[in-house]
Amino acid sequence: MKRPSRLTRLACLFCALVFAPLLHAQGRAECSVIKSQILARPVHYCAFLPASFDQDKTRRYPVLYFLHGLEDNEESLLNFGGWDVVSELRSKGKIGDFVILAPSAGHTFYINSGDGKVRYEDFLMKEFMPEMEKKYRADGTRATRGITGISMGGYGALRLAFKYPDKFAAVSAQMPALIADVPMDIGASAQGGPGALLGNVFGSRDYFDRNNVFYFARTDSAASLKRMKIYFNVGNNDDYGFEQGAEELDKLLKSRGIPHEFHIYPGGHAAEFVQSHFGDVVLFQWNAIGAGK
Repeated sequence: MKRPSRLTRLACLFCALVFAPLLHAQGRAECSVIKSQILARPVHYCAFLPASFDQDKTRRYPVLYFLHGLEDNEESLLNFGGWDVVSELRSKGKIGDFVILAPSAGHTFYINSGDGKVRYEDFLMKEFMPEMEKKYRADGTRATRGITGISMGGYGALRLAFKYPDKFAAVSAQMPALIADVPMDIGASAQGGPGALLGNVFGSRDYFDRNNVFYFARTDSAASLKRMKIYFNVGNNDDYGFEQGAEELDKLLKSRGIPHEFHIYPGGHAAEFVQSHFGDVVLFQWNAIGAGK
């Protein structure tokens, strides 16, 4: 057999480098903007689509909403390697096909701000979800809709799922920004600590008390929450002490007889922690909203 020339070998290597990511991805990421009337501005988002999405134009899919953390954006799933985790699990046949939708949220904590100026929750629930599910052919049922998030996004995912249990069949969160002892000085004037972390989104202690994860976990119908699959994890040395809040949520859910899965793993508040356990999150969500649906 004639040995390939050096030029041919270089051409093959180039093709391998160019096309390997496409083959590995088991799908594609599509990032764009949605024009929001509620927020009166465009909002960036990314949609992560399985390969079958472009092959079968009539197929409808389960959908997972992915909420990023503070100081991150709609590309978070790409930034920490989460899309690679999804692709690998799909290539191994451990999960099937579903759509992931990831909106940009800035510092909103995924709520309507206390002063009413930024209605992010309304945007997400009333504009983003309906329009994106139509555009990306989501199945559109509670049974095939999940929500997950990291840090601030973990807070948002838990809060939205607990507030709207009729919308989500499953919720998961990694390093959720749960504060067990809320300071009185919530707001922009707070210097350092949890009060500063919350910024001026909540505006007051009273507004926070009526609009946080613990409030809805405590006041929503236990029967409604028992219908939902719940998972969250946190590092045992979280830089912000969020393990304390996660433990409090675990106790609260147990006291109400609400089934859930909670893990404390070694680690801090870092992307490495998220990536190392993200596979468990993906499998949890697939088993809840995809497998057998």
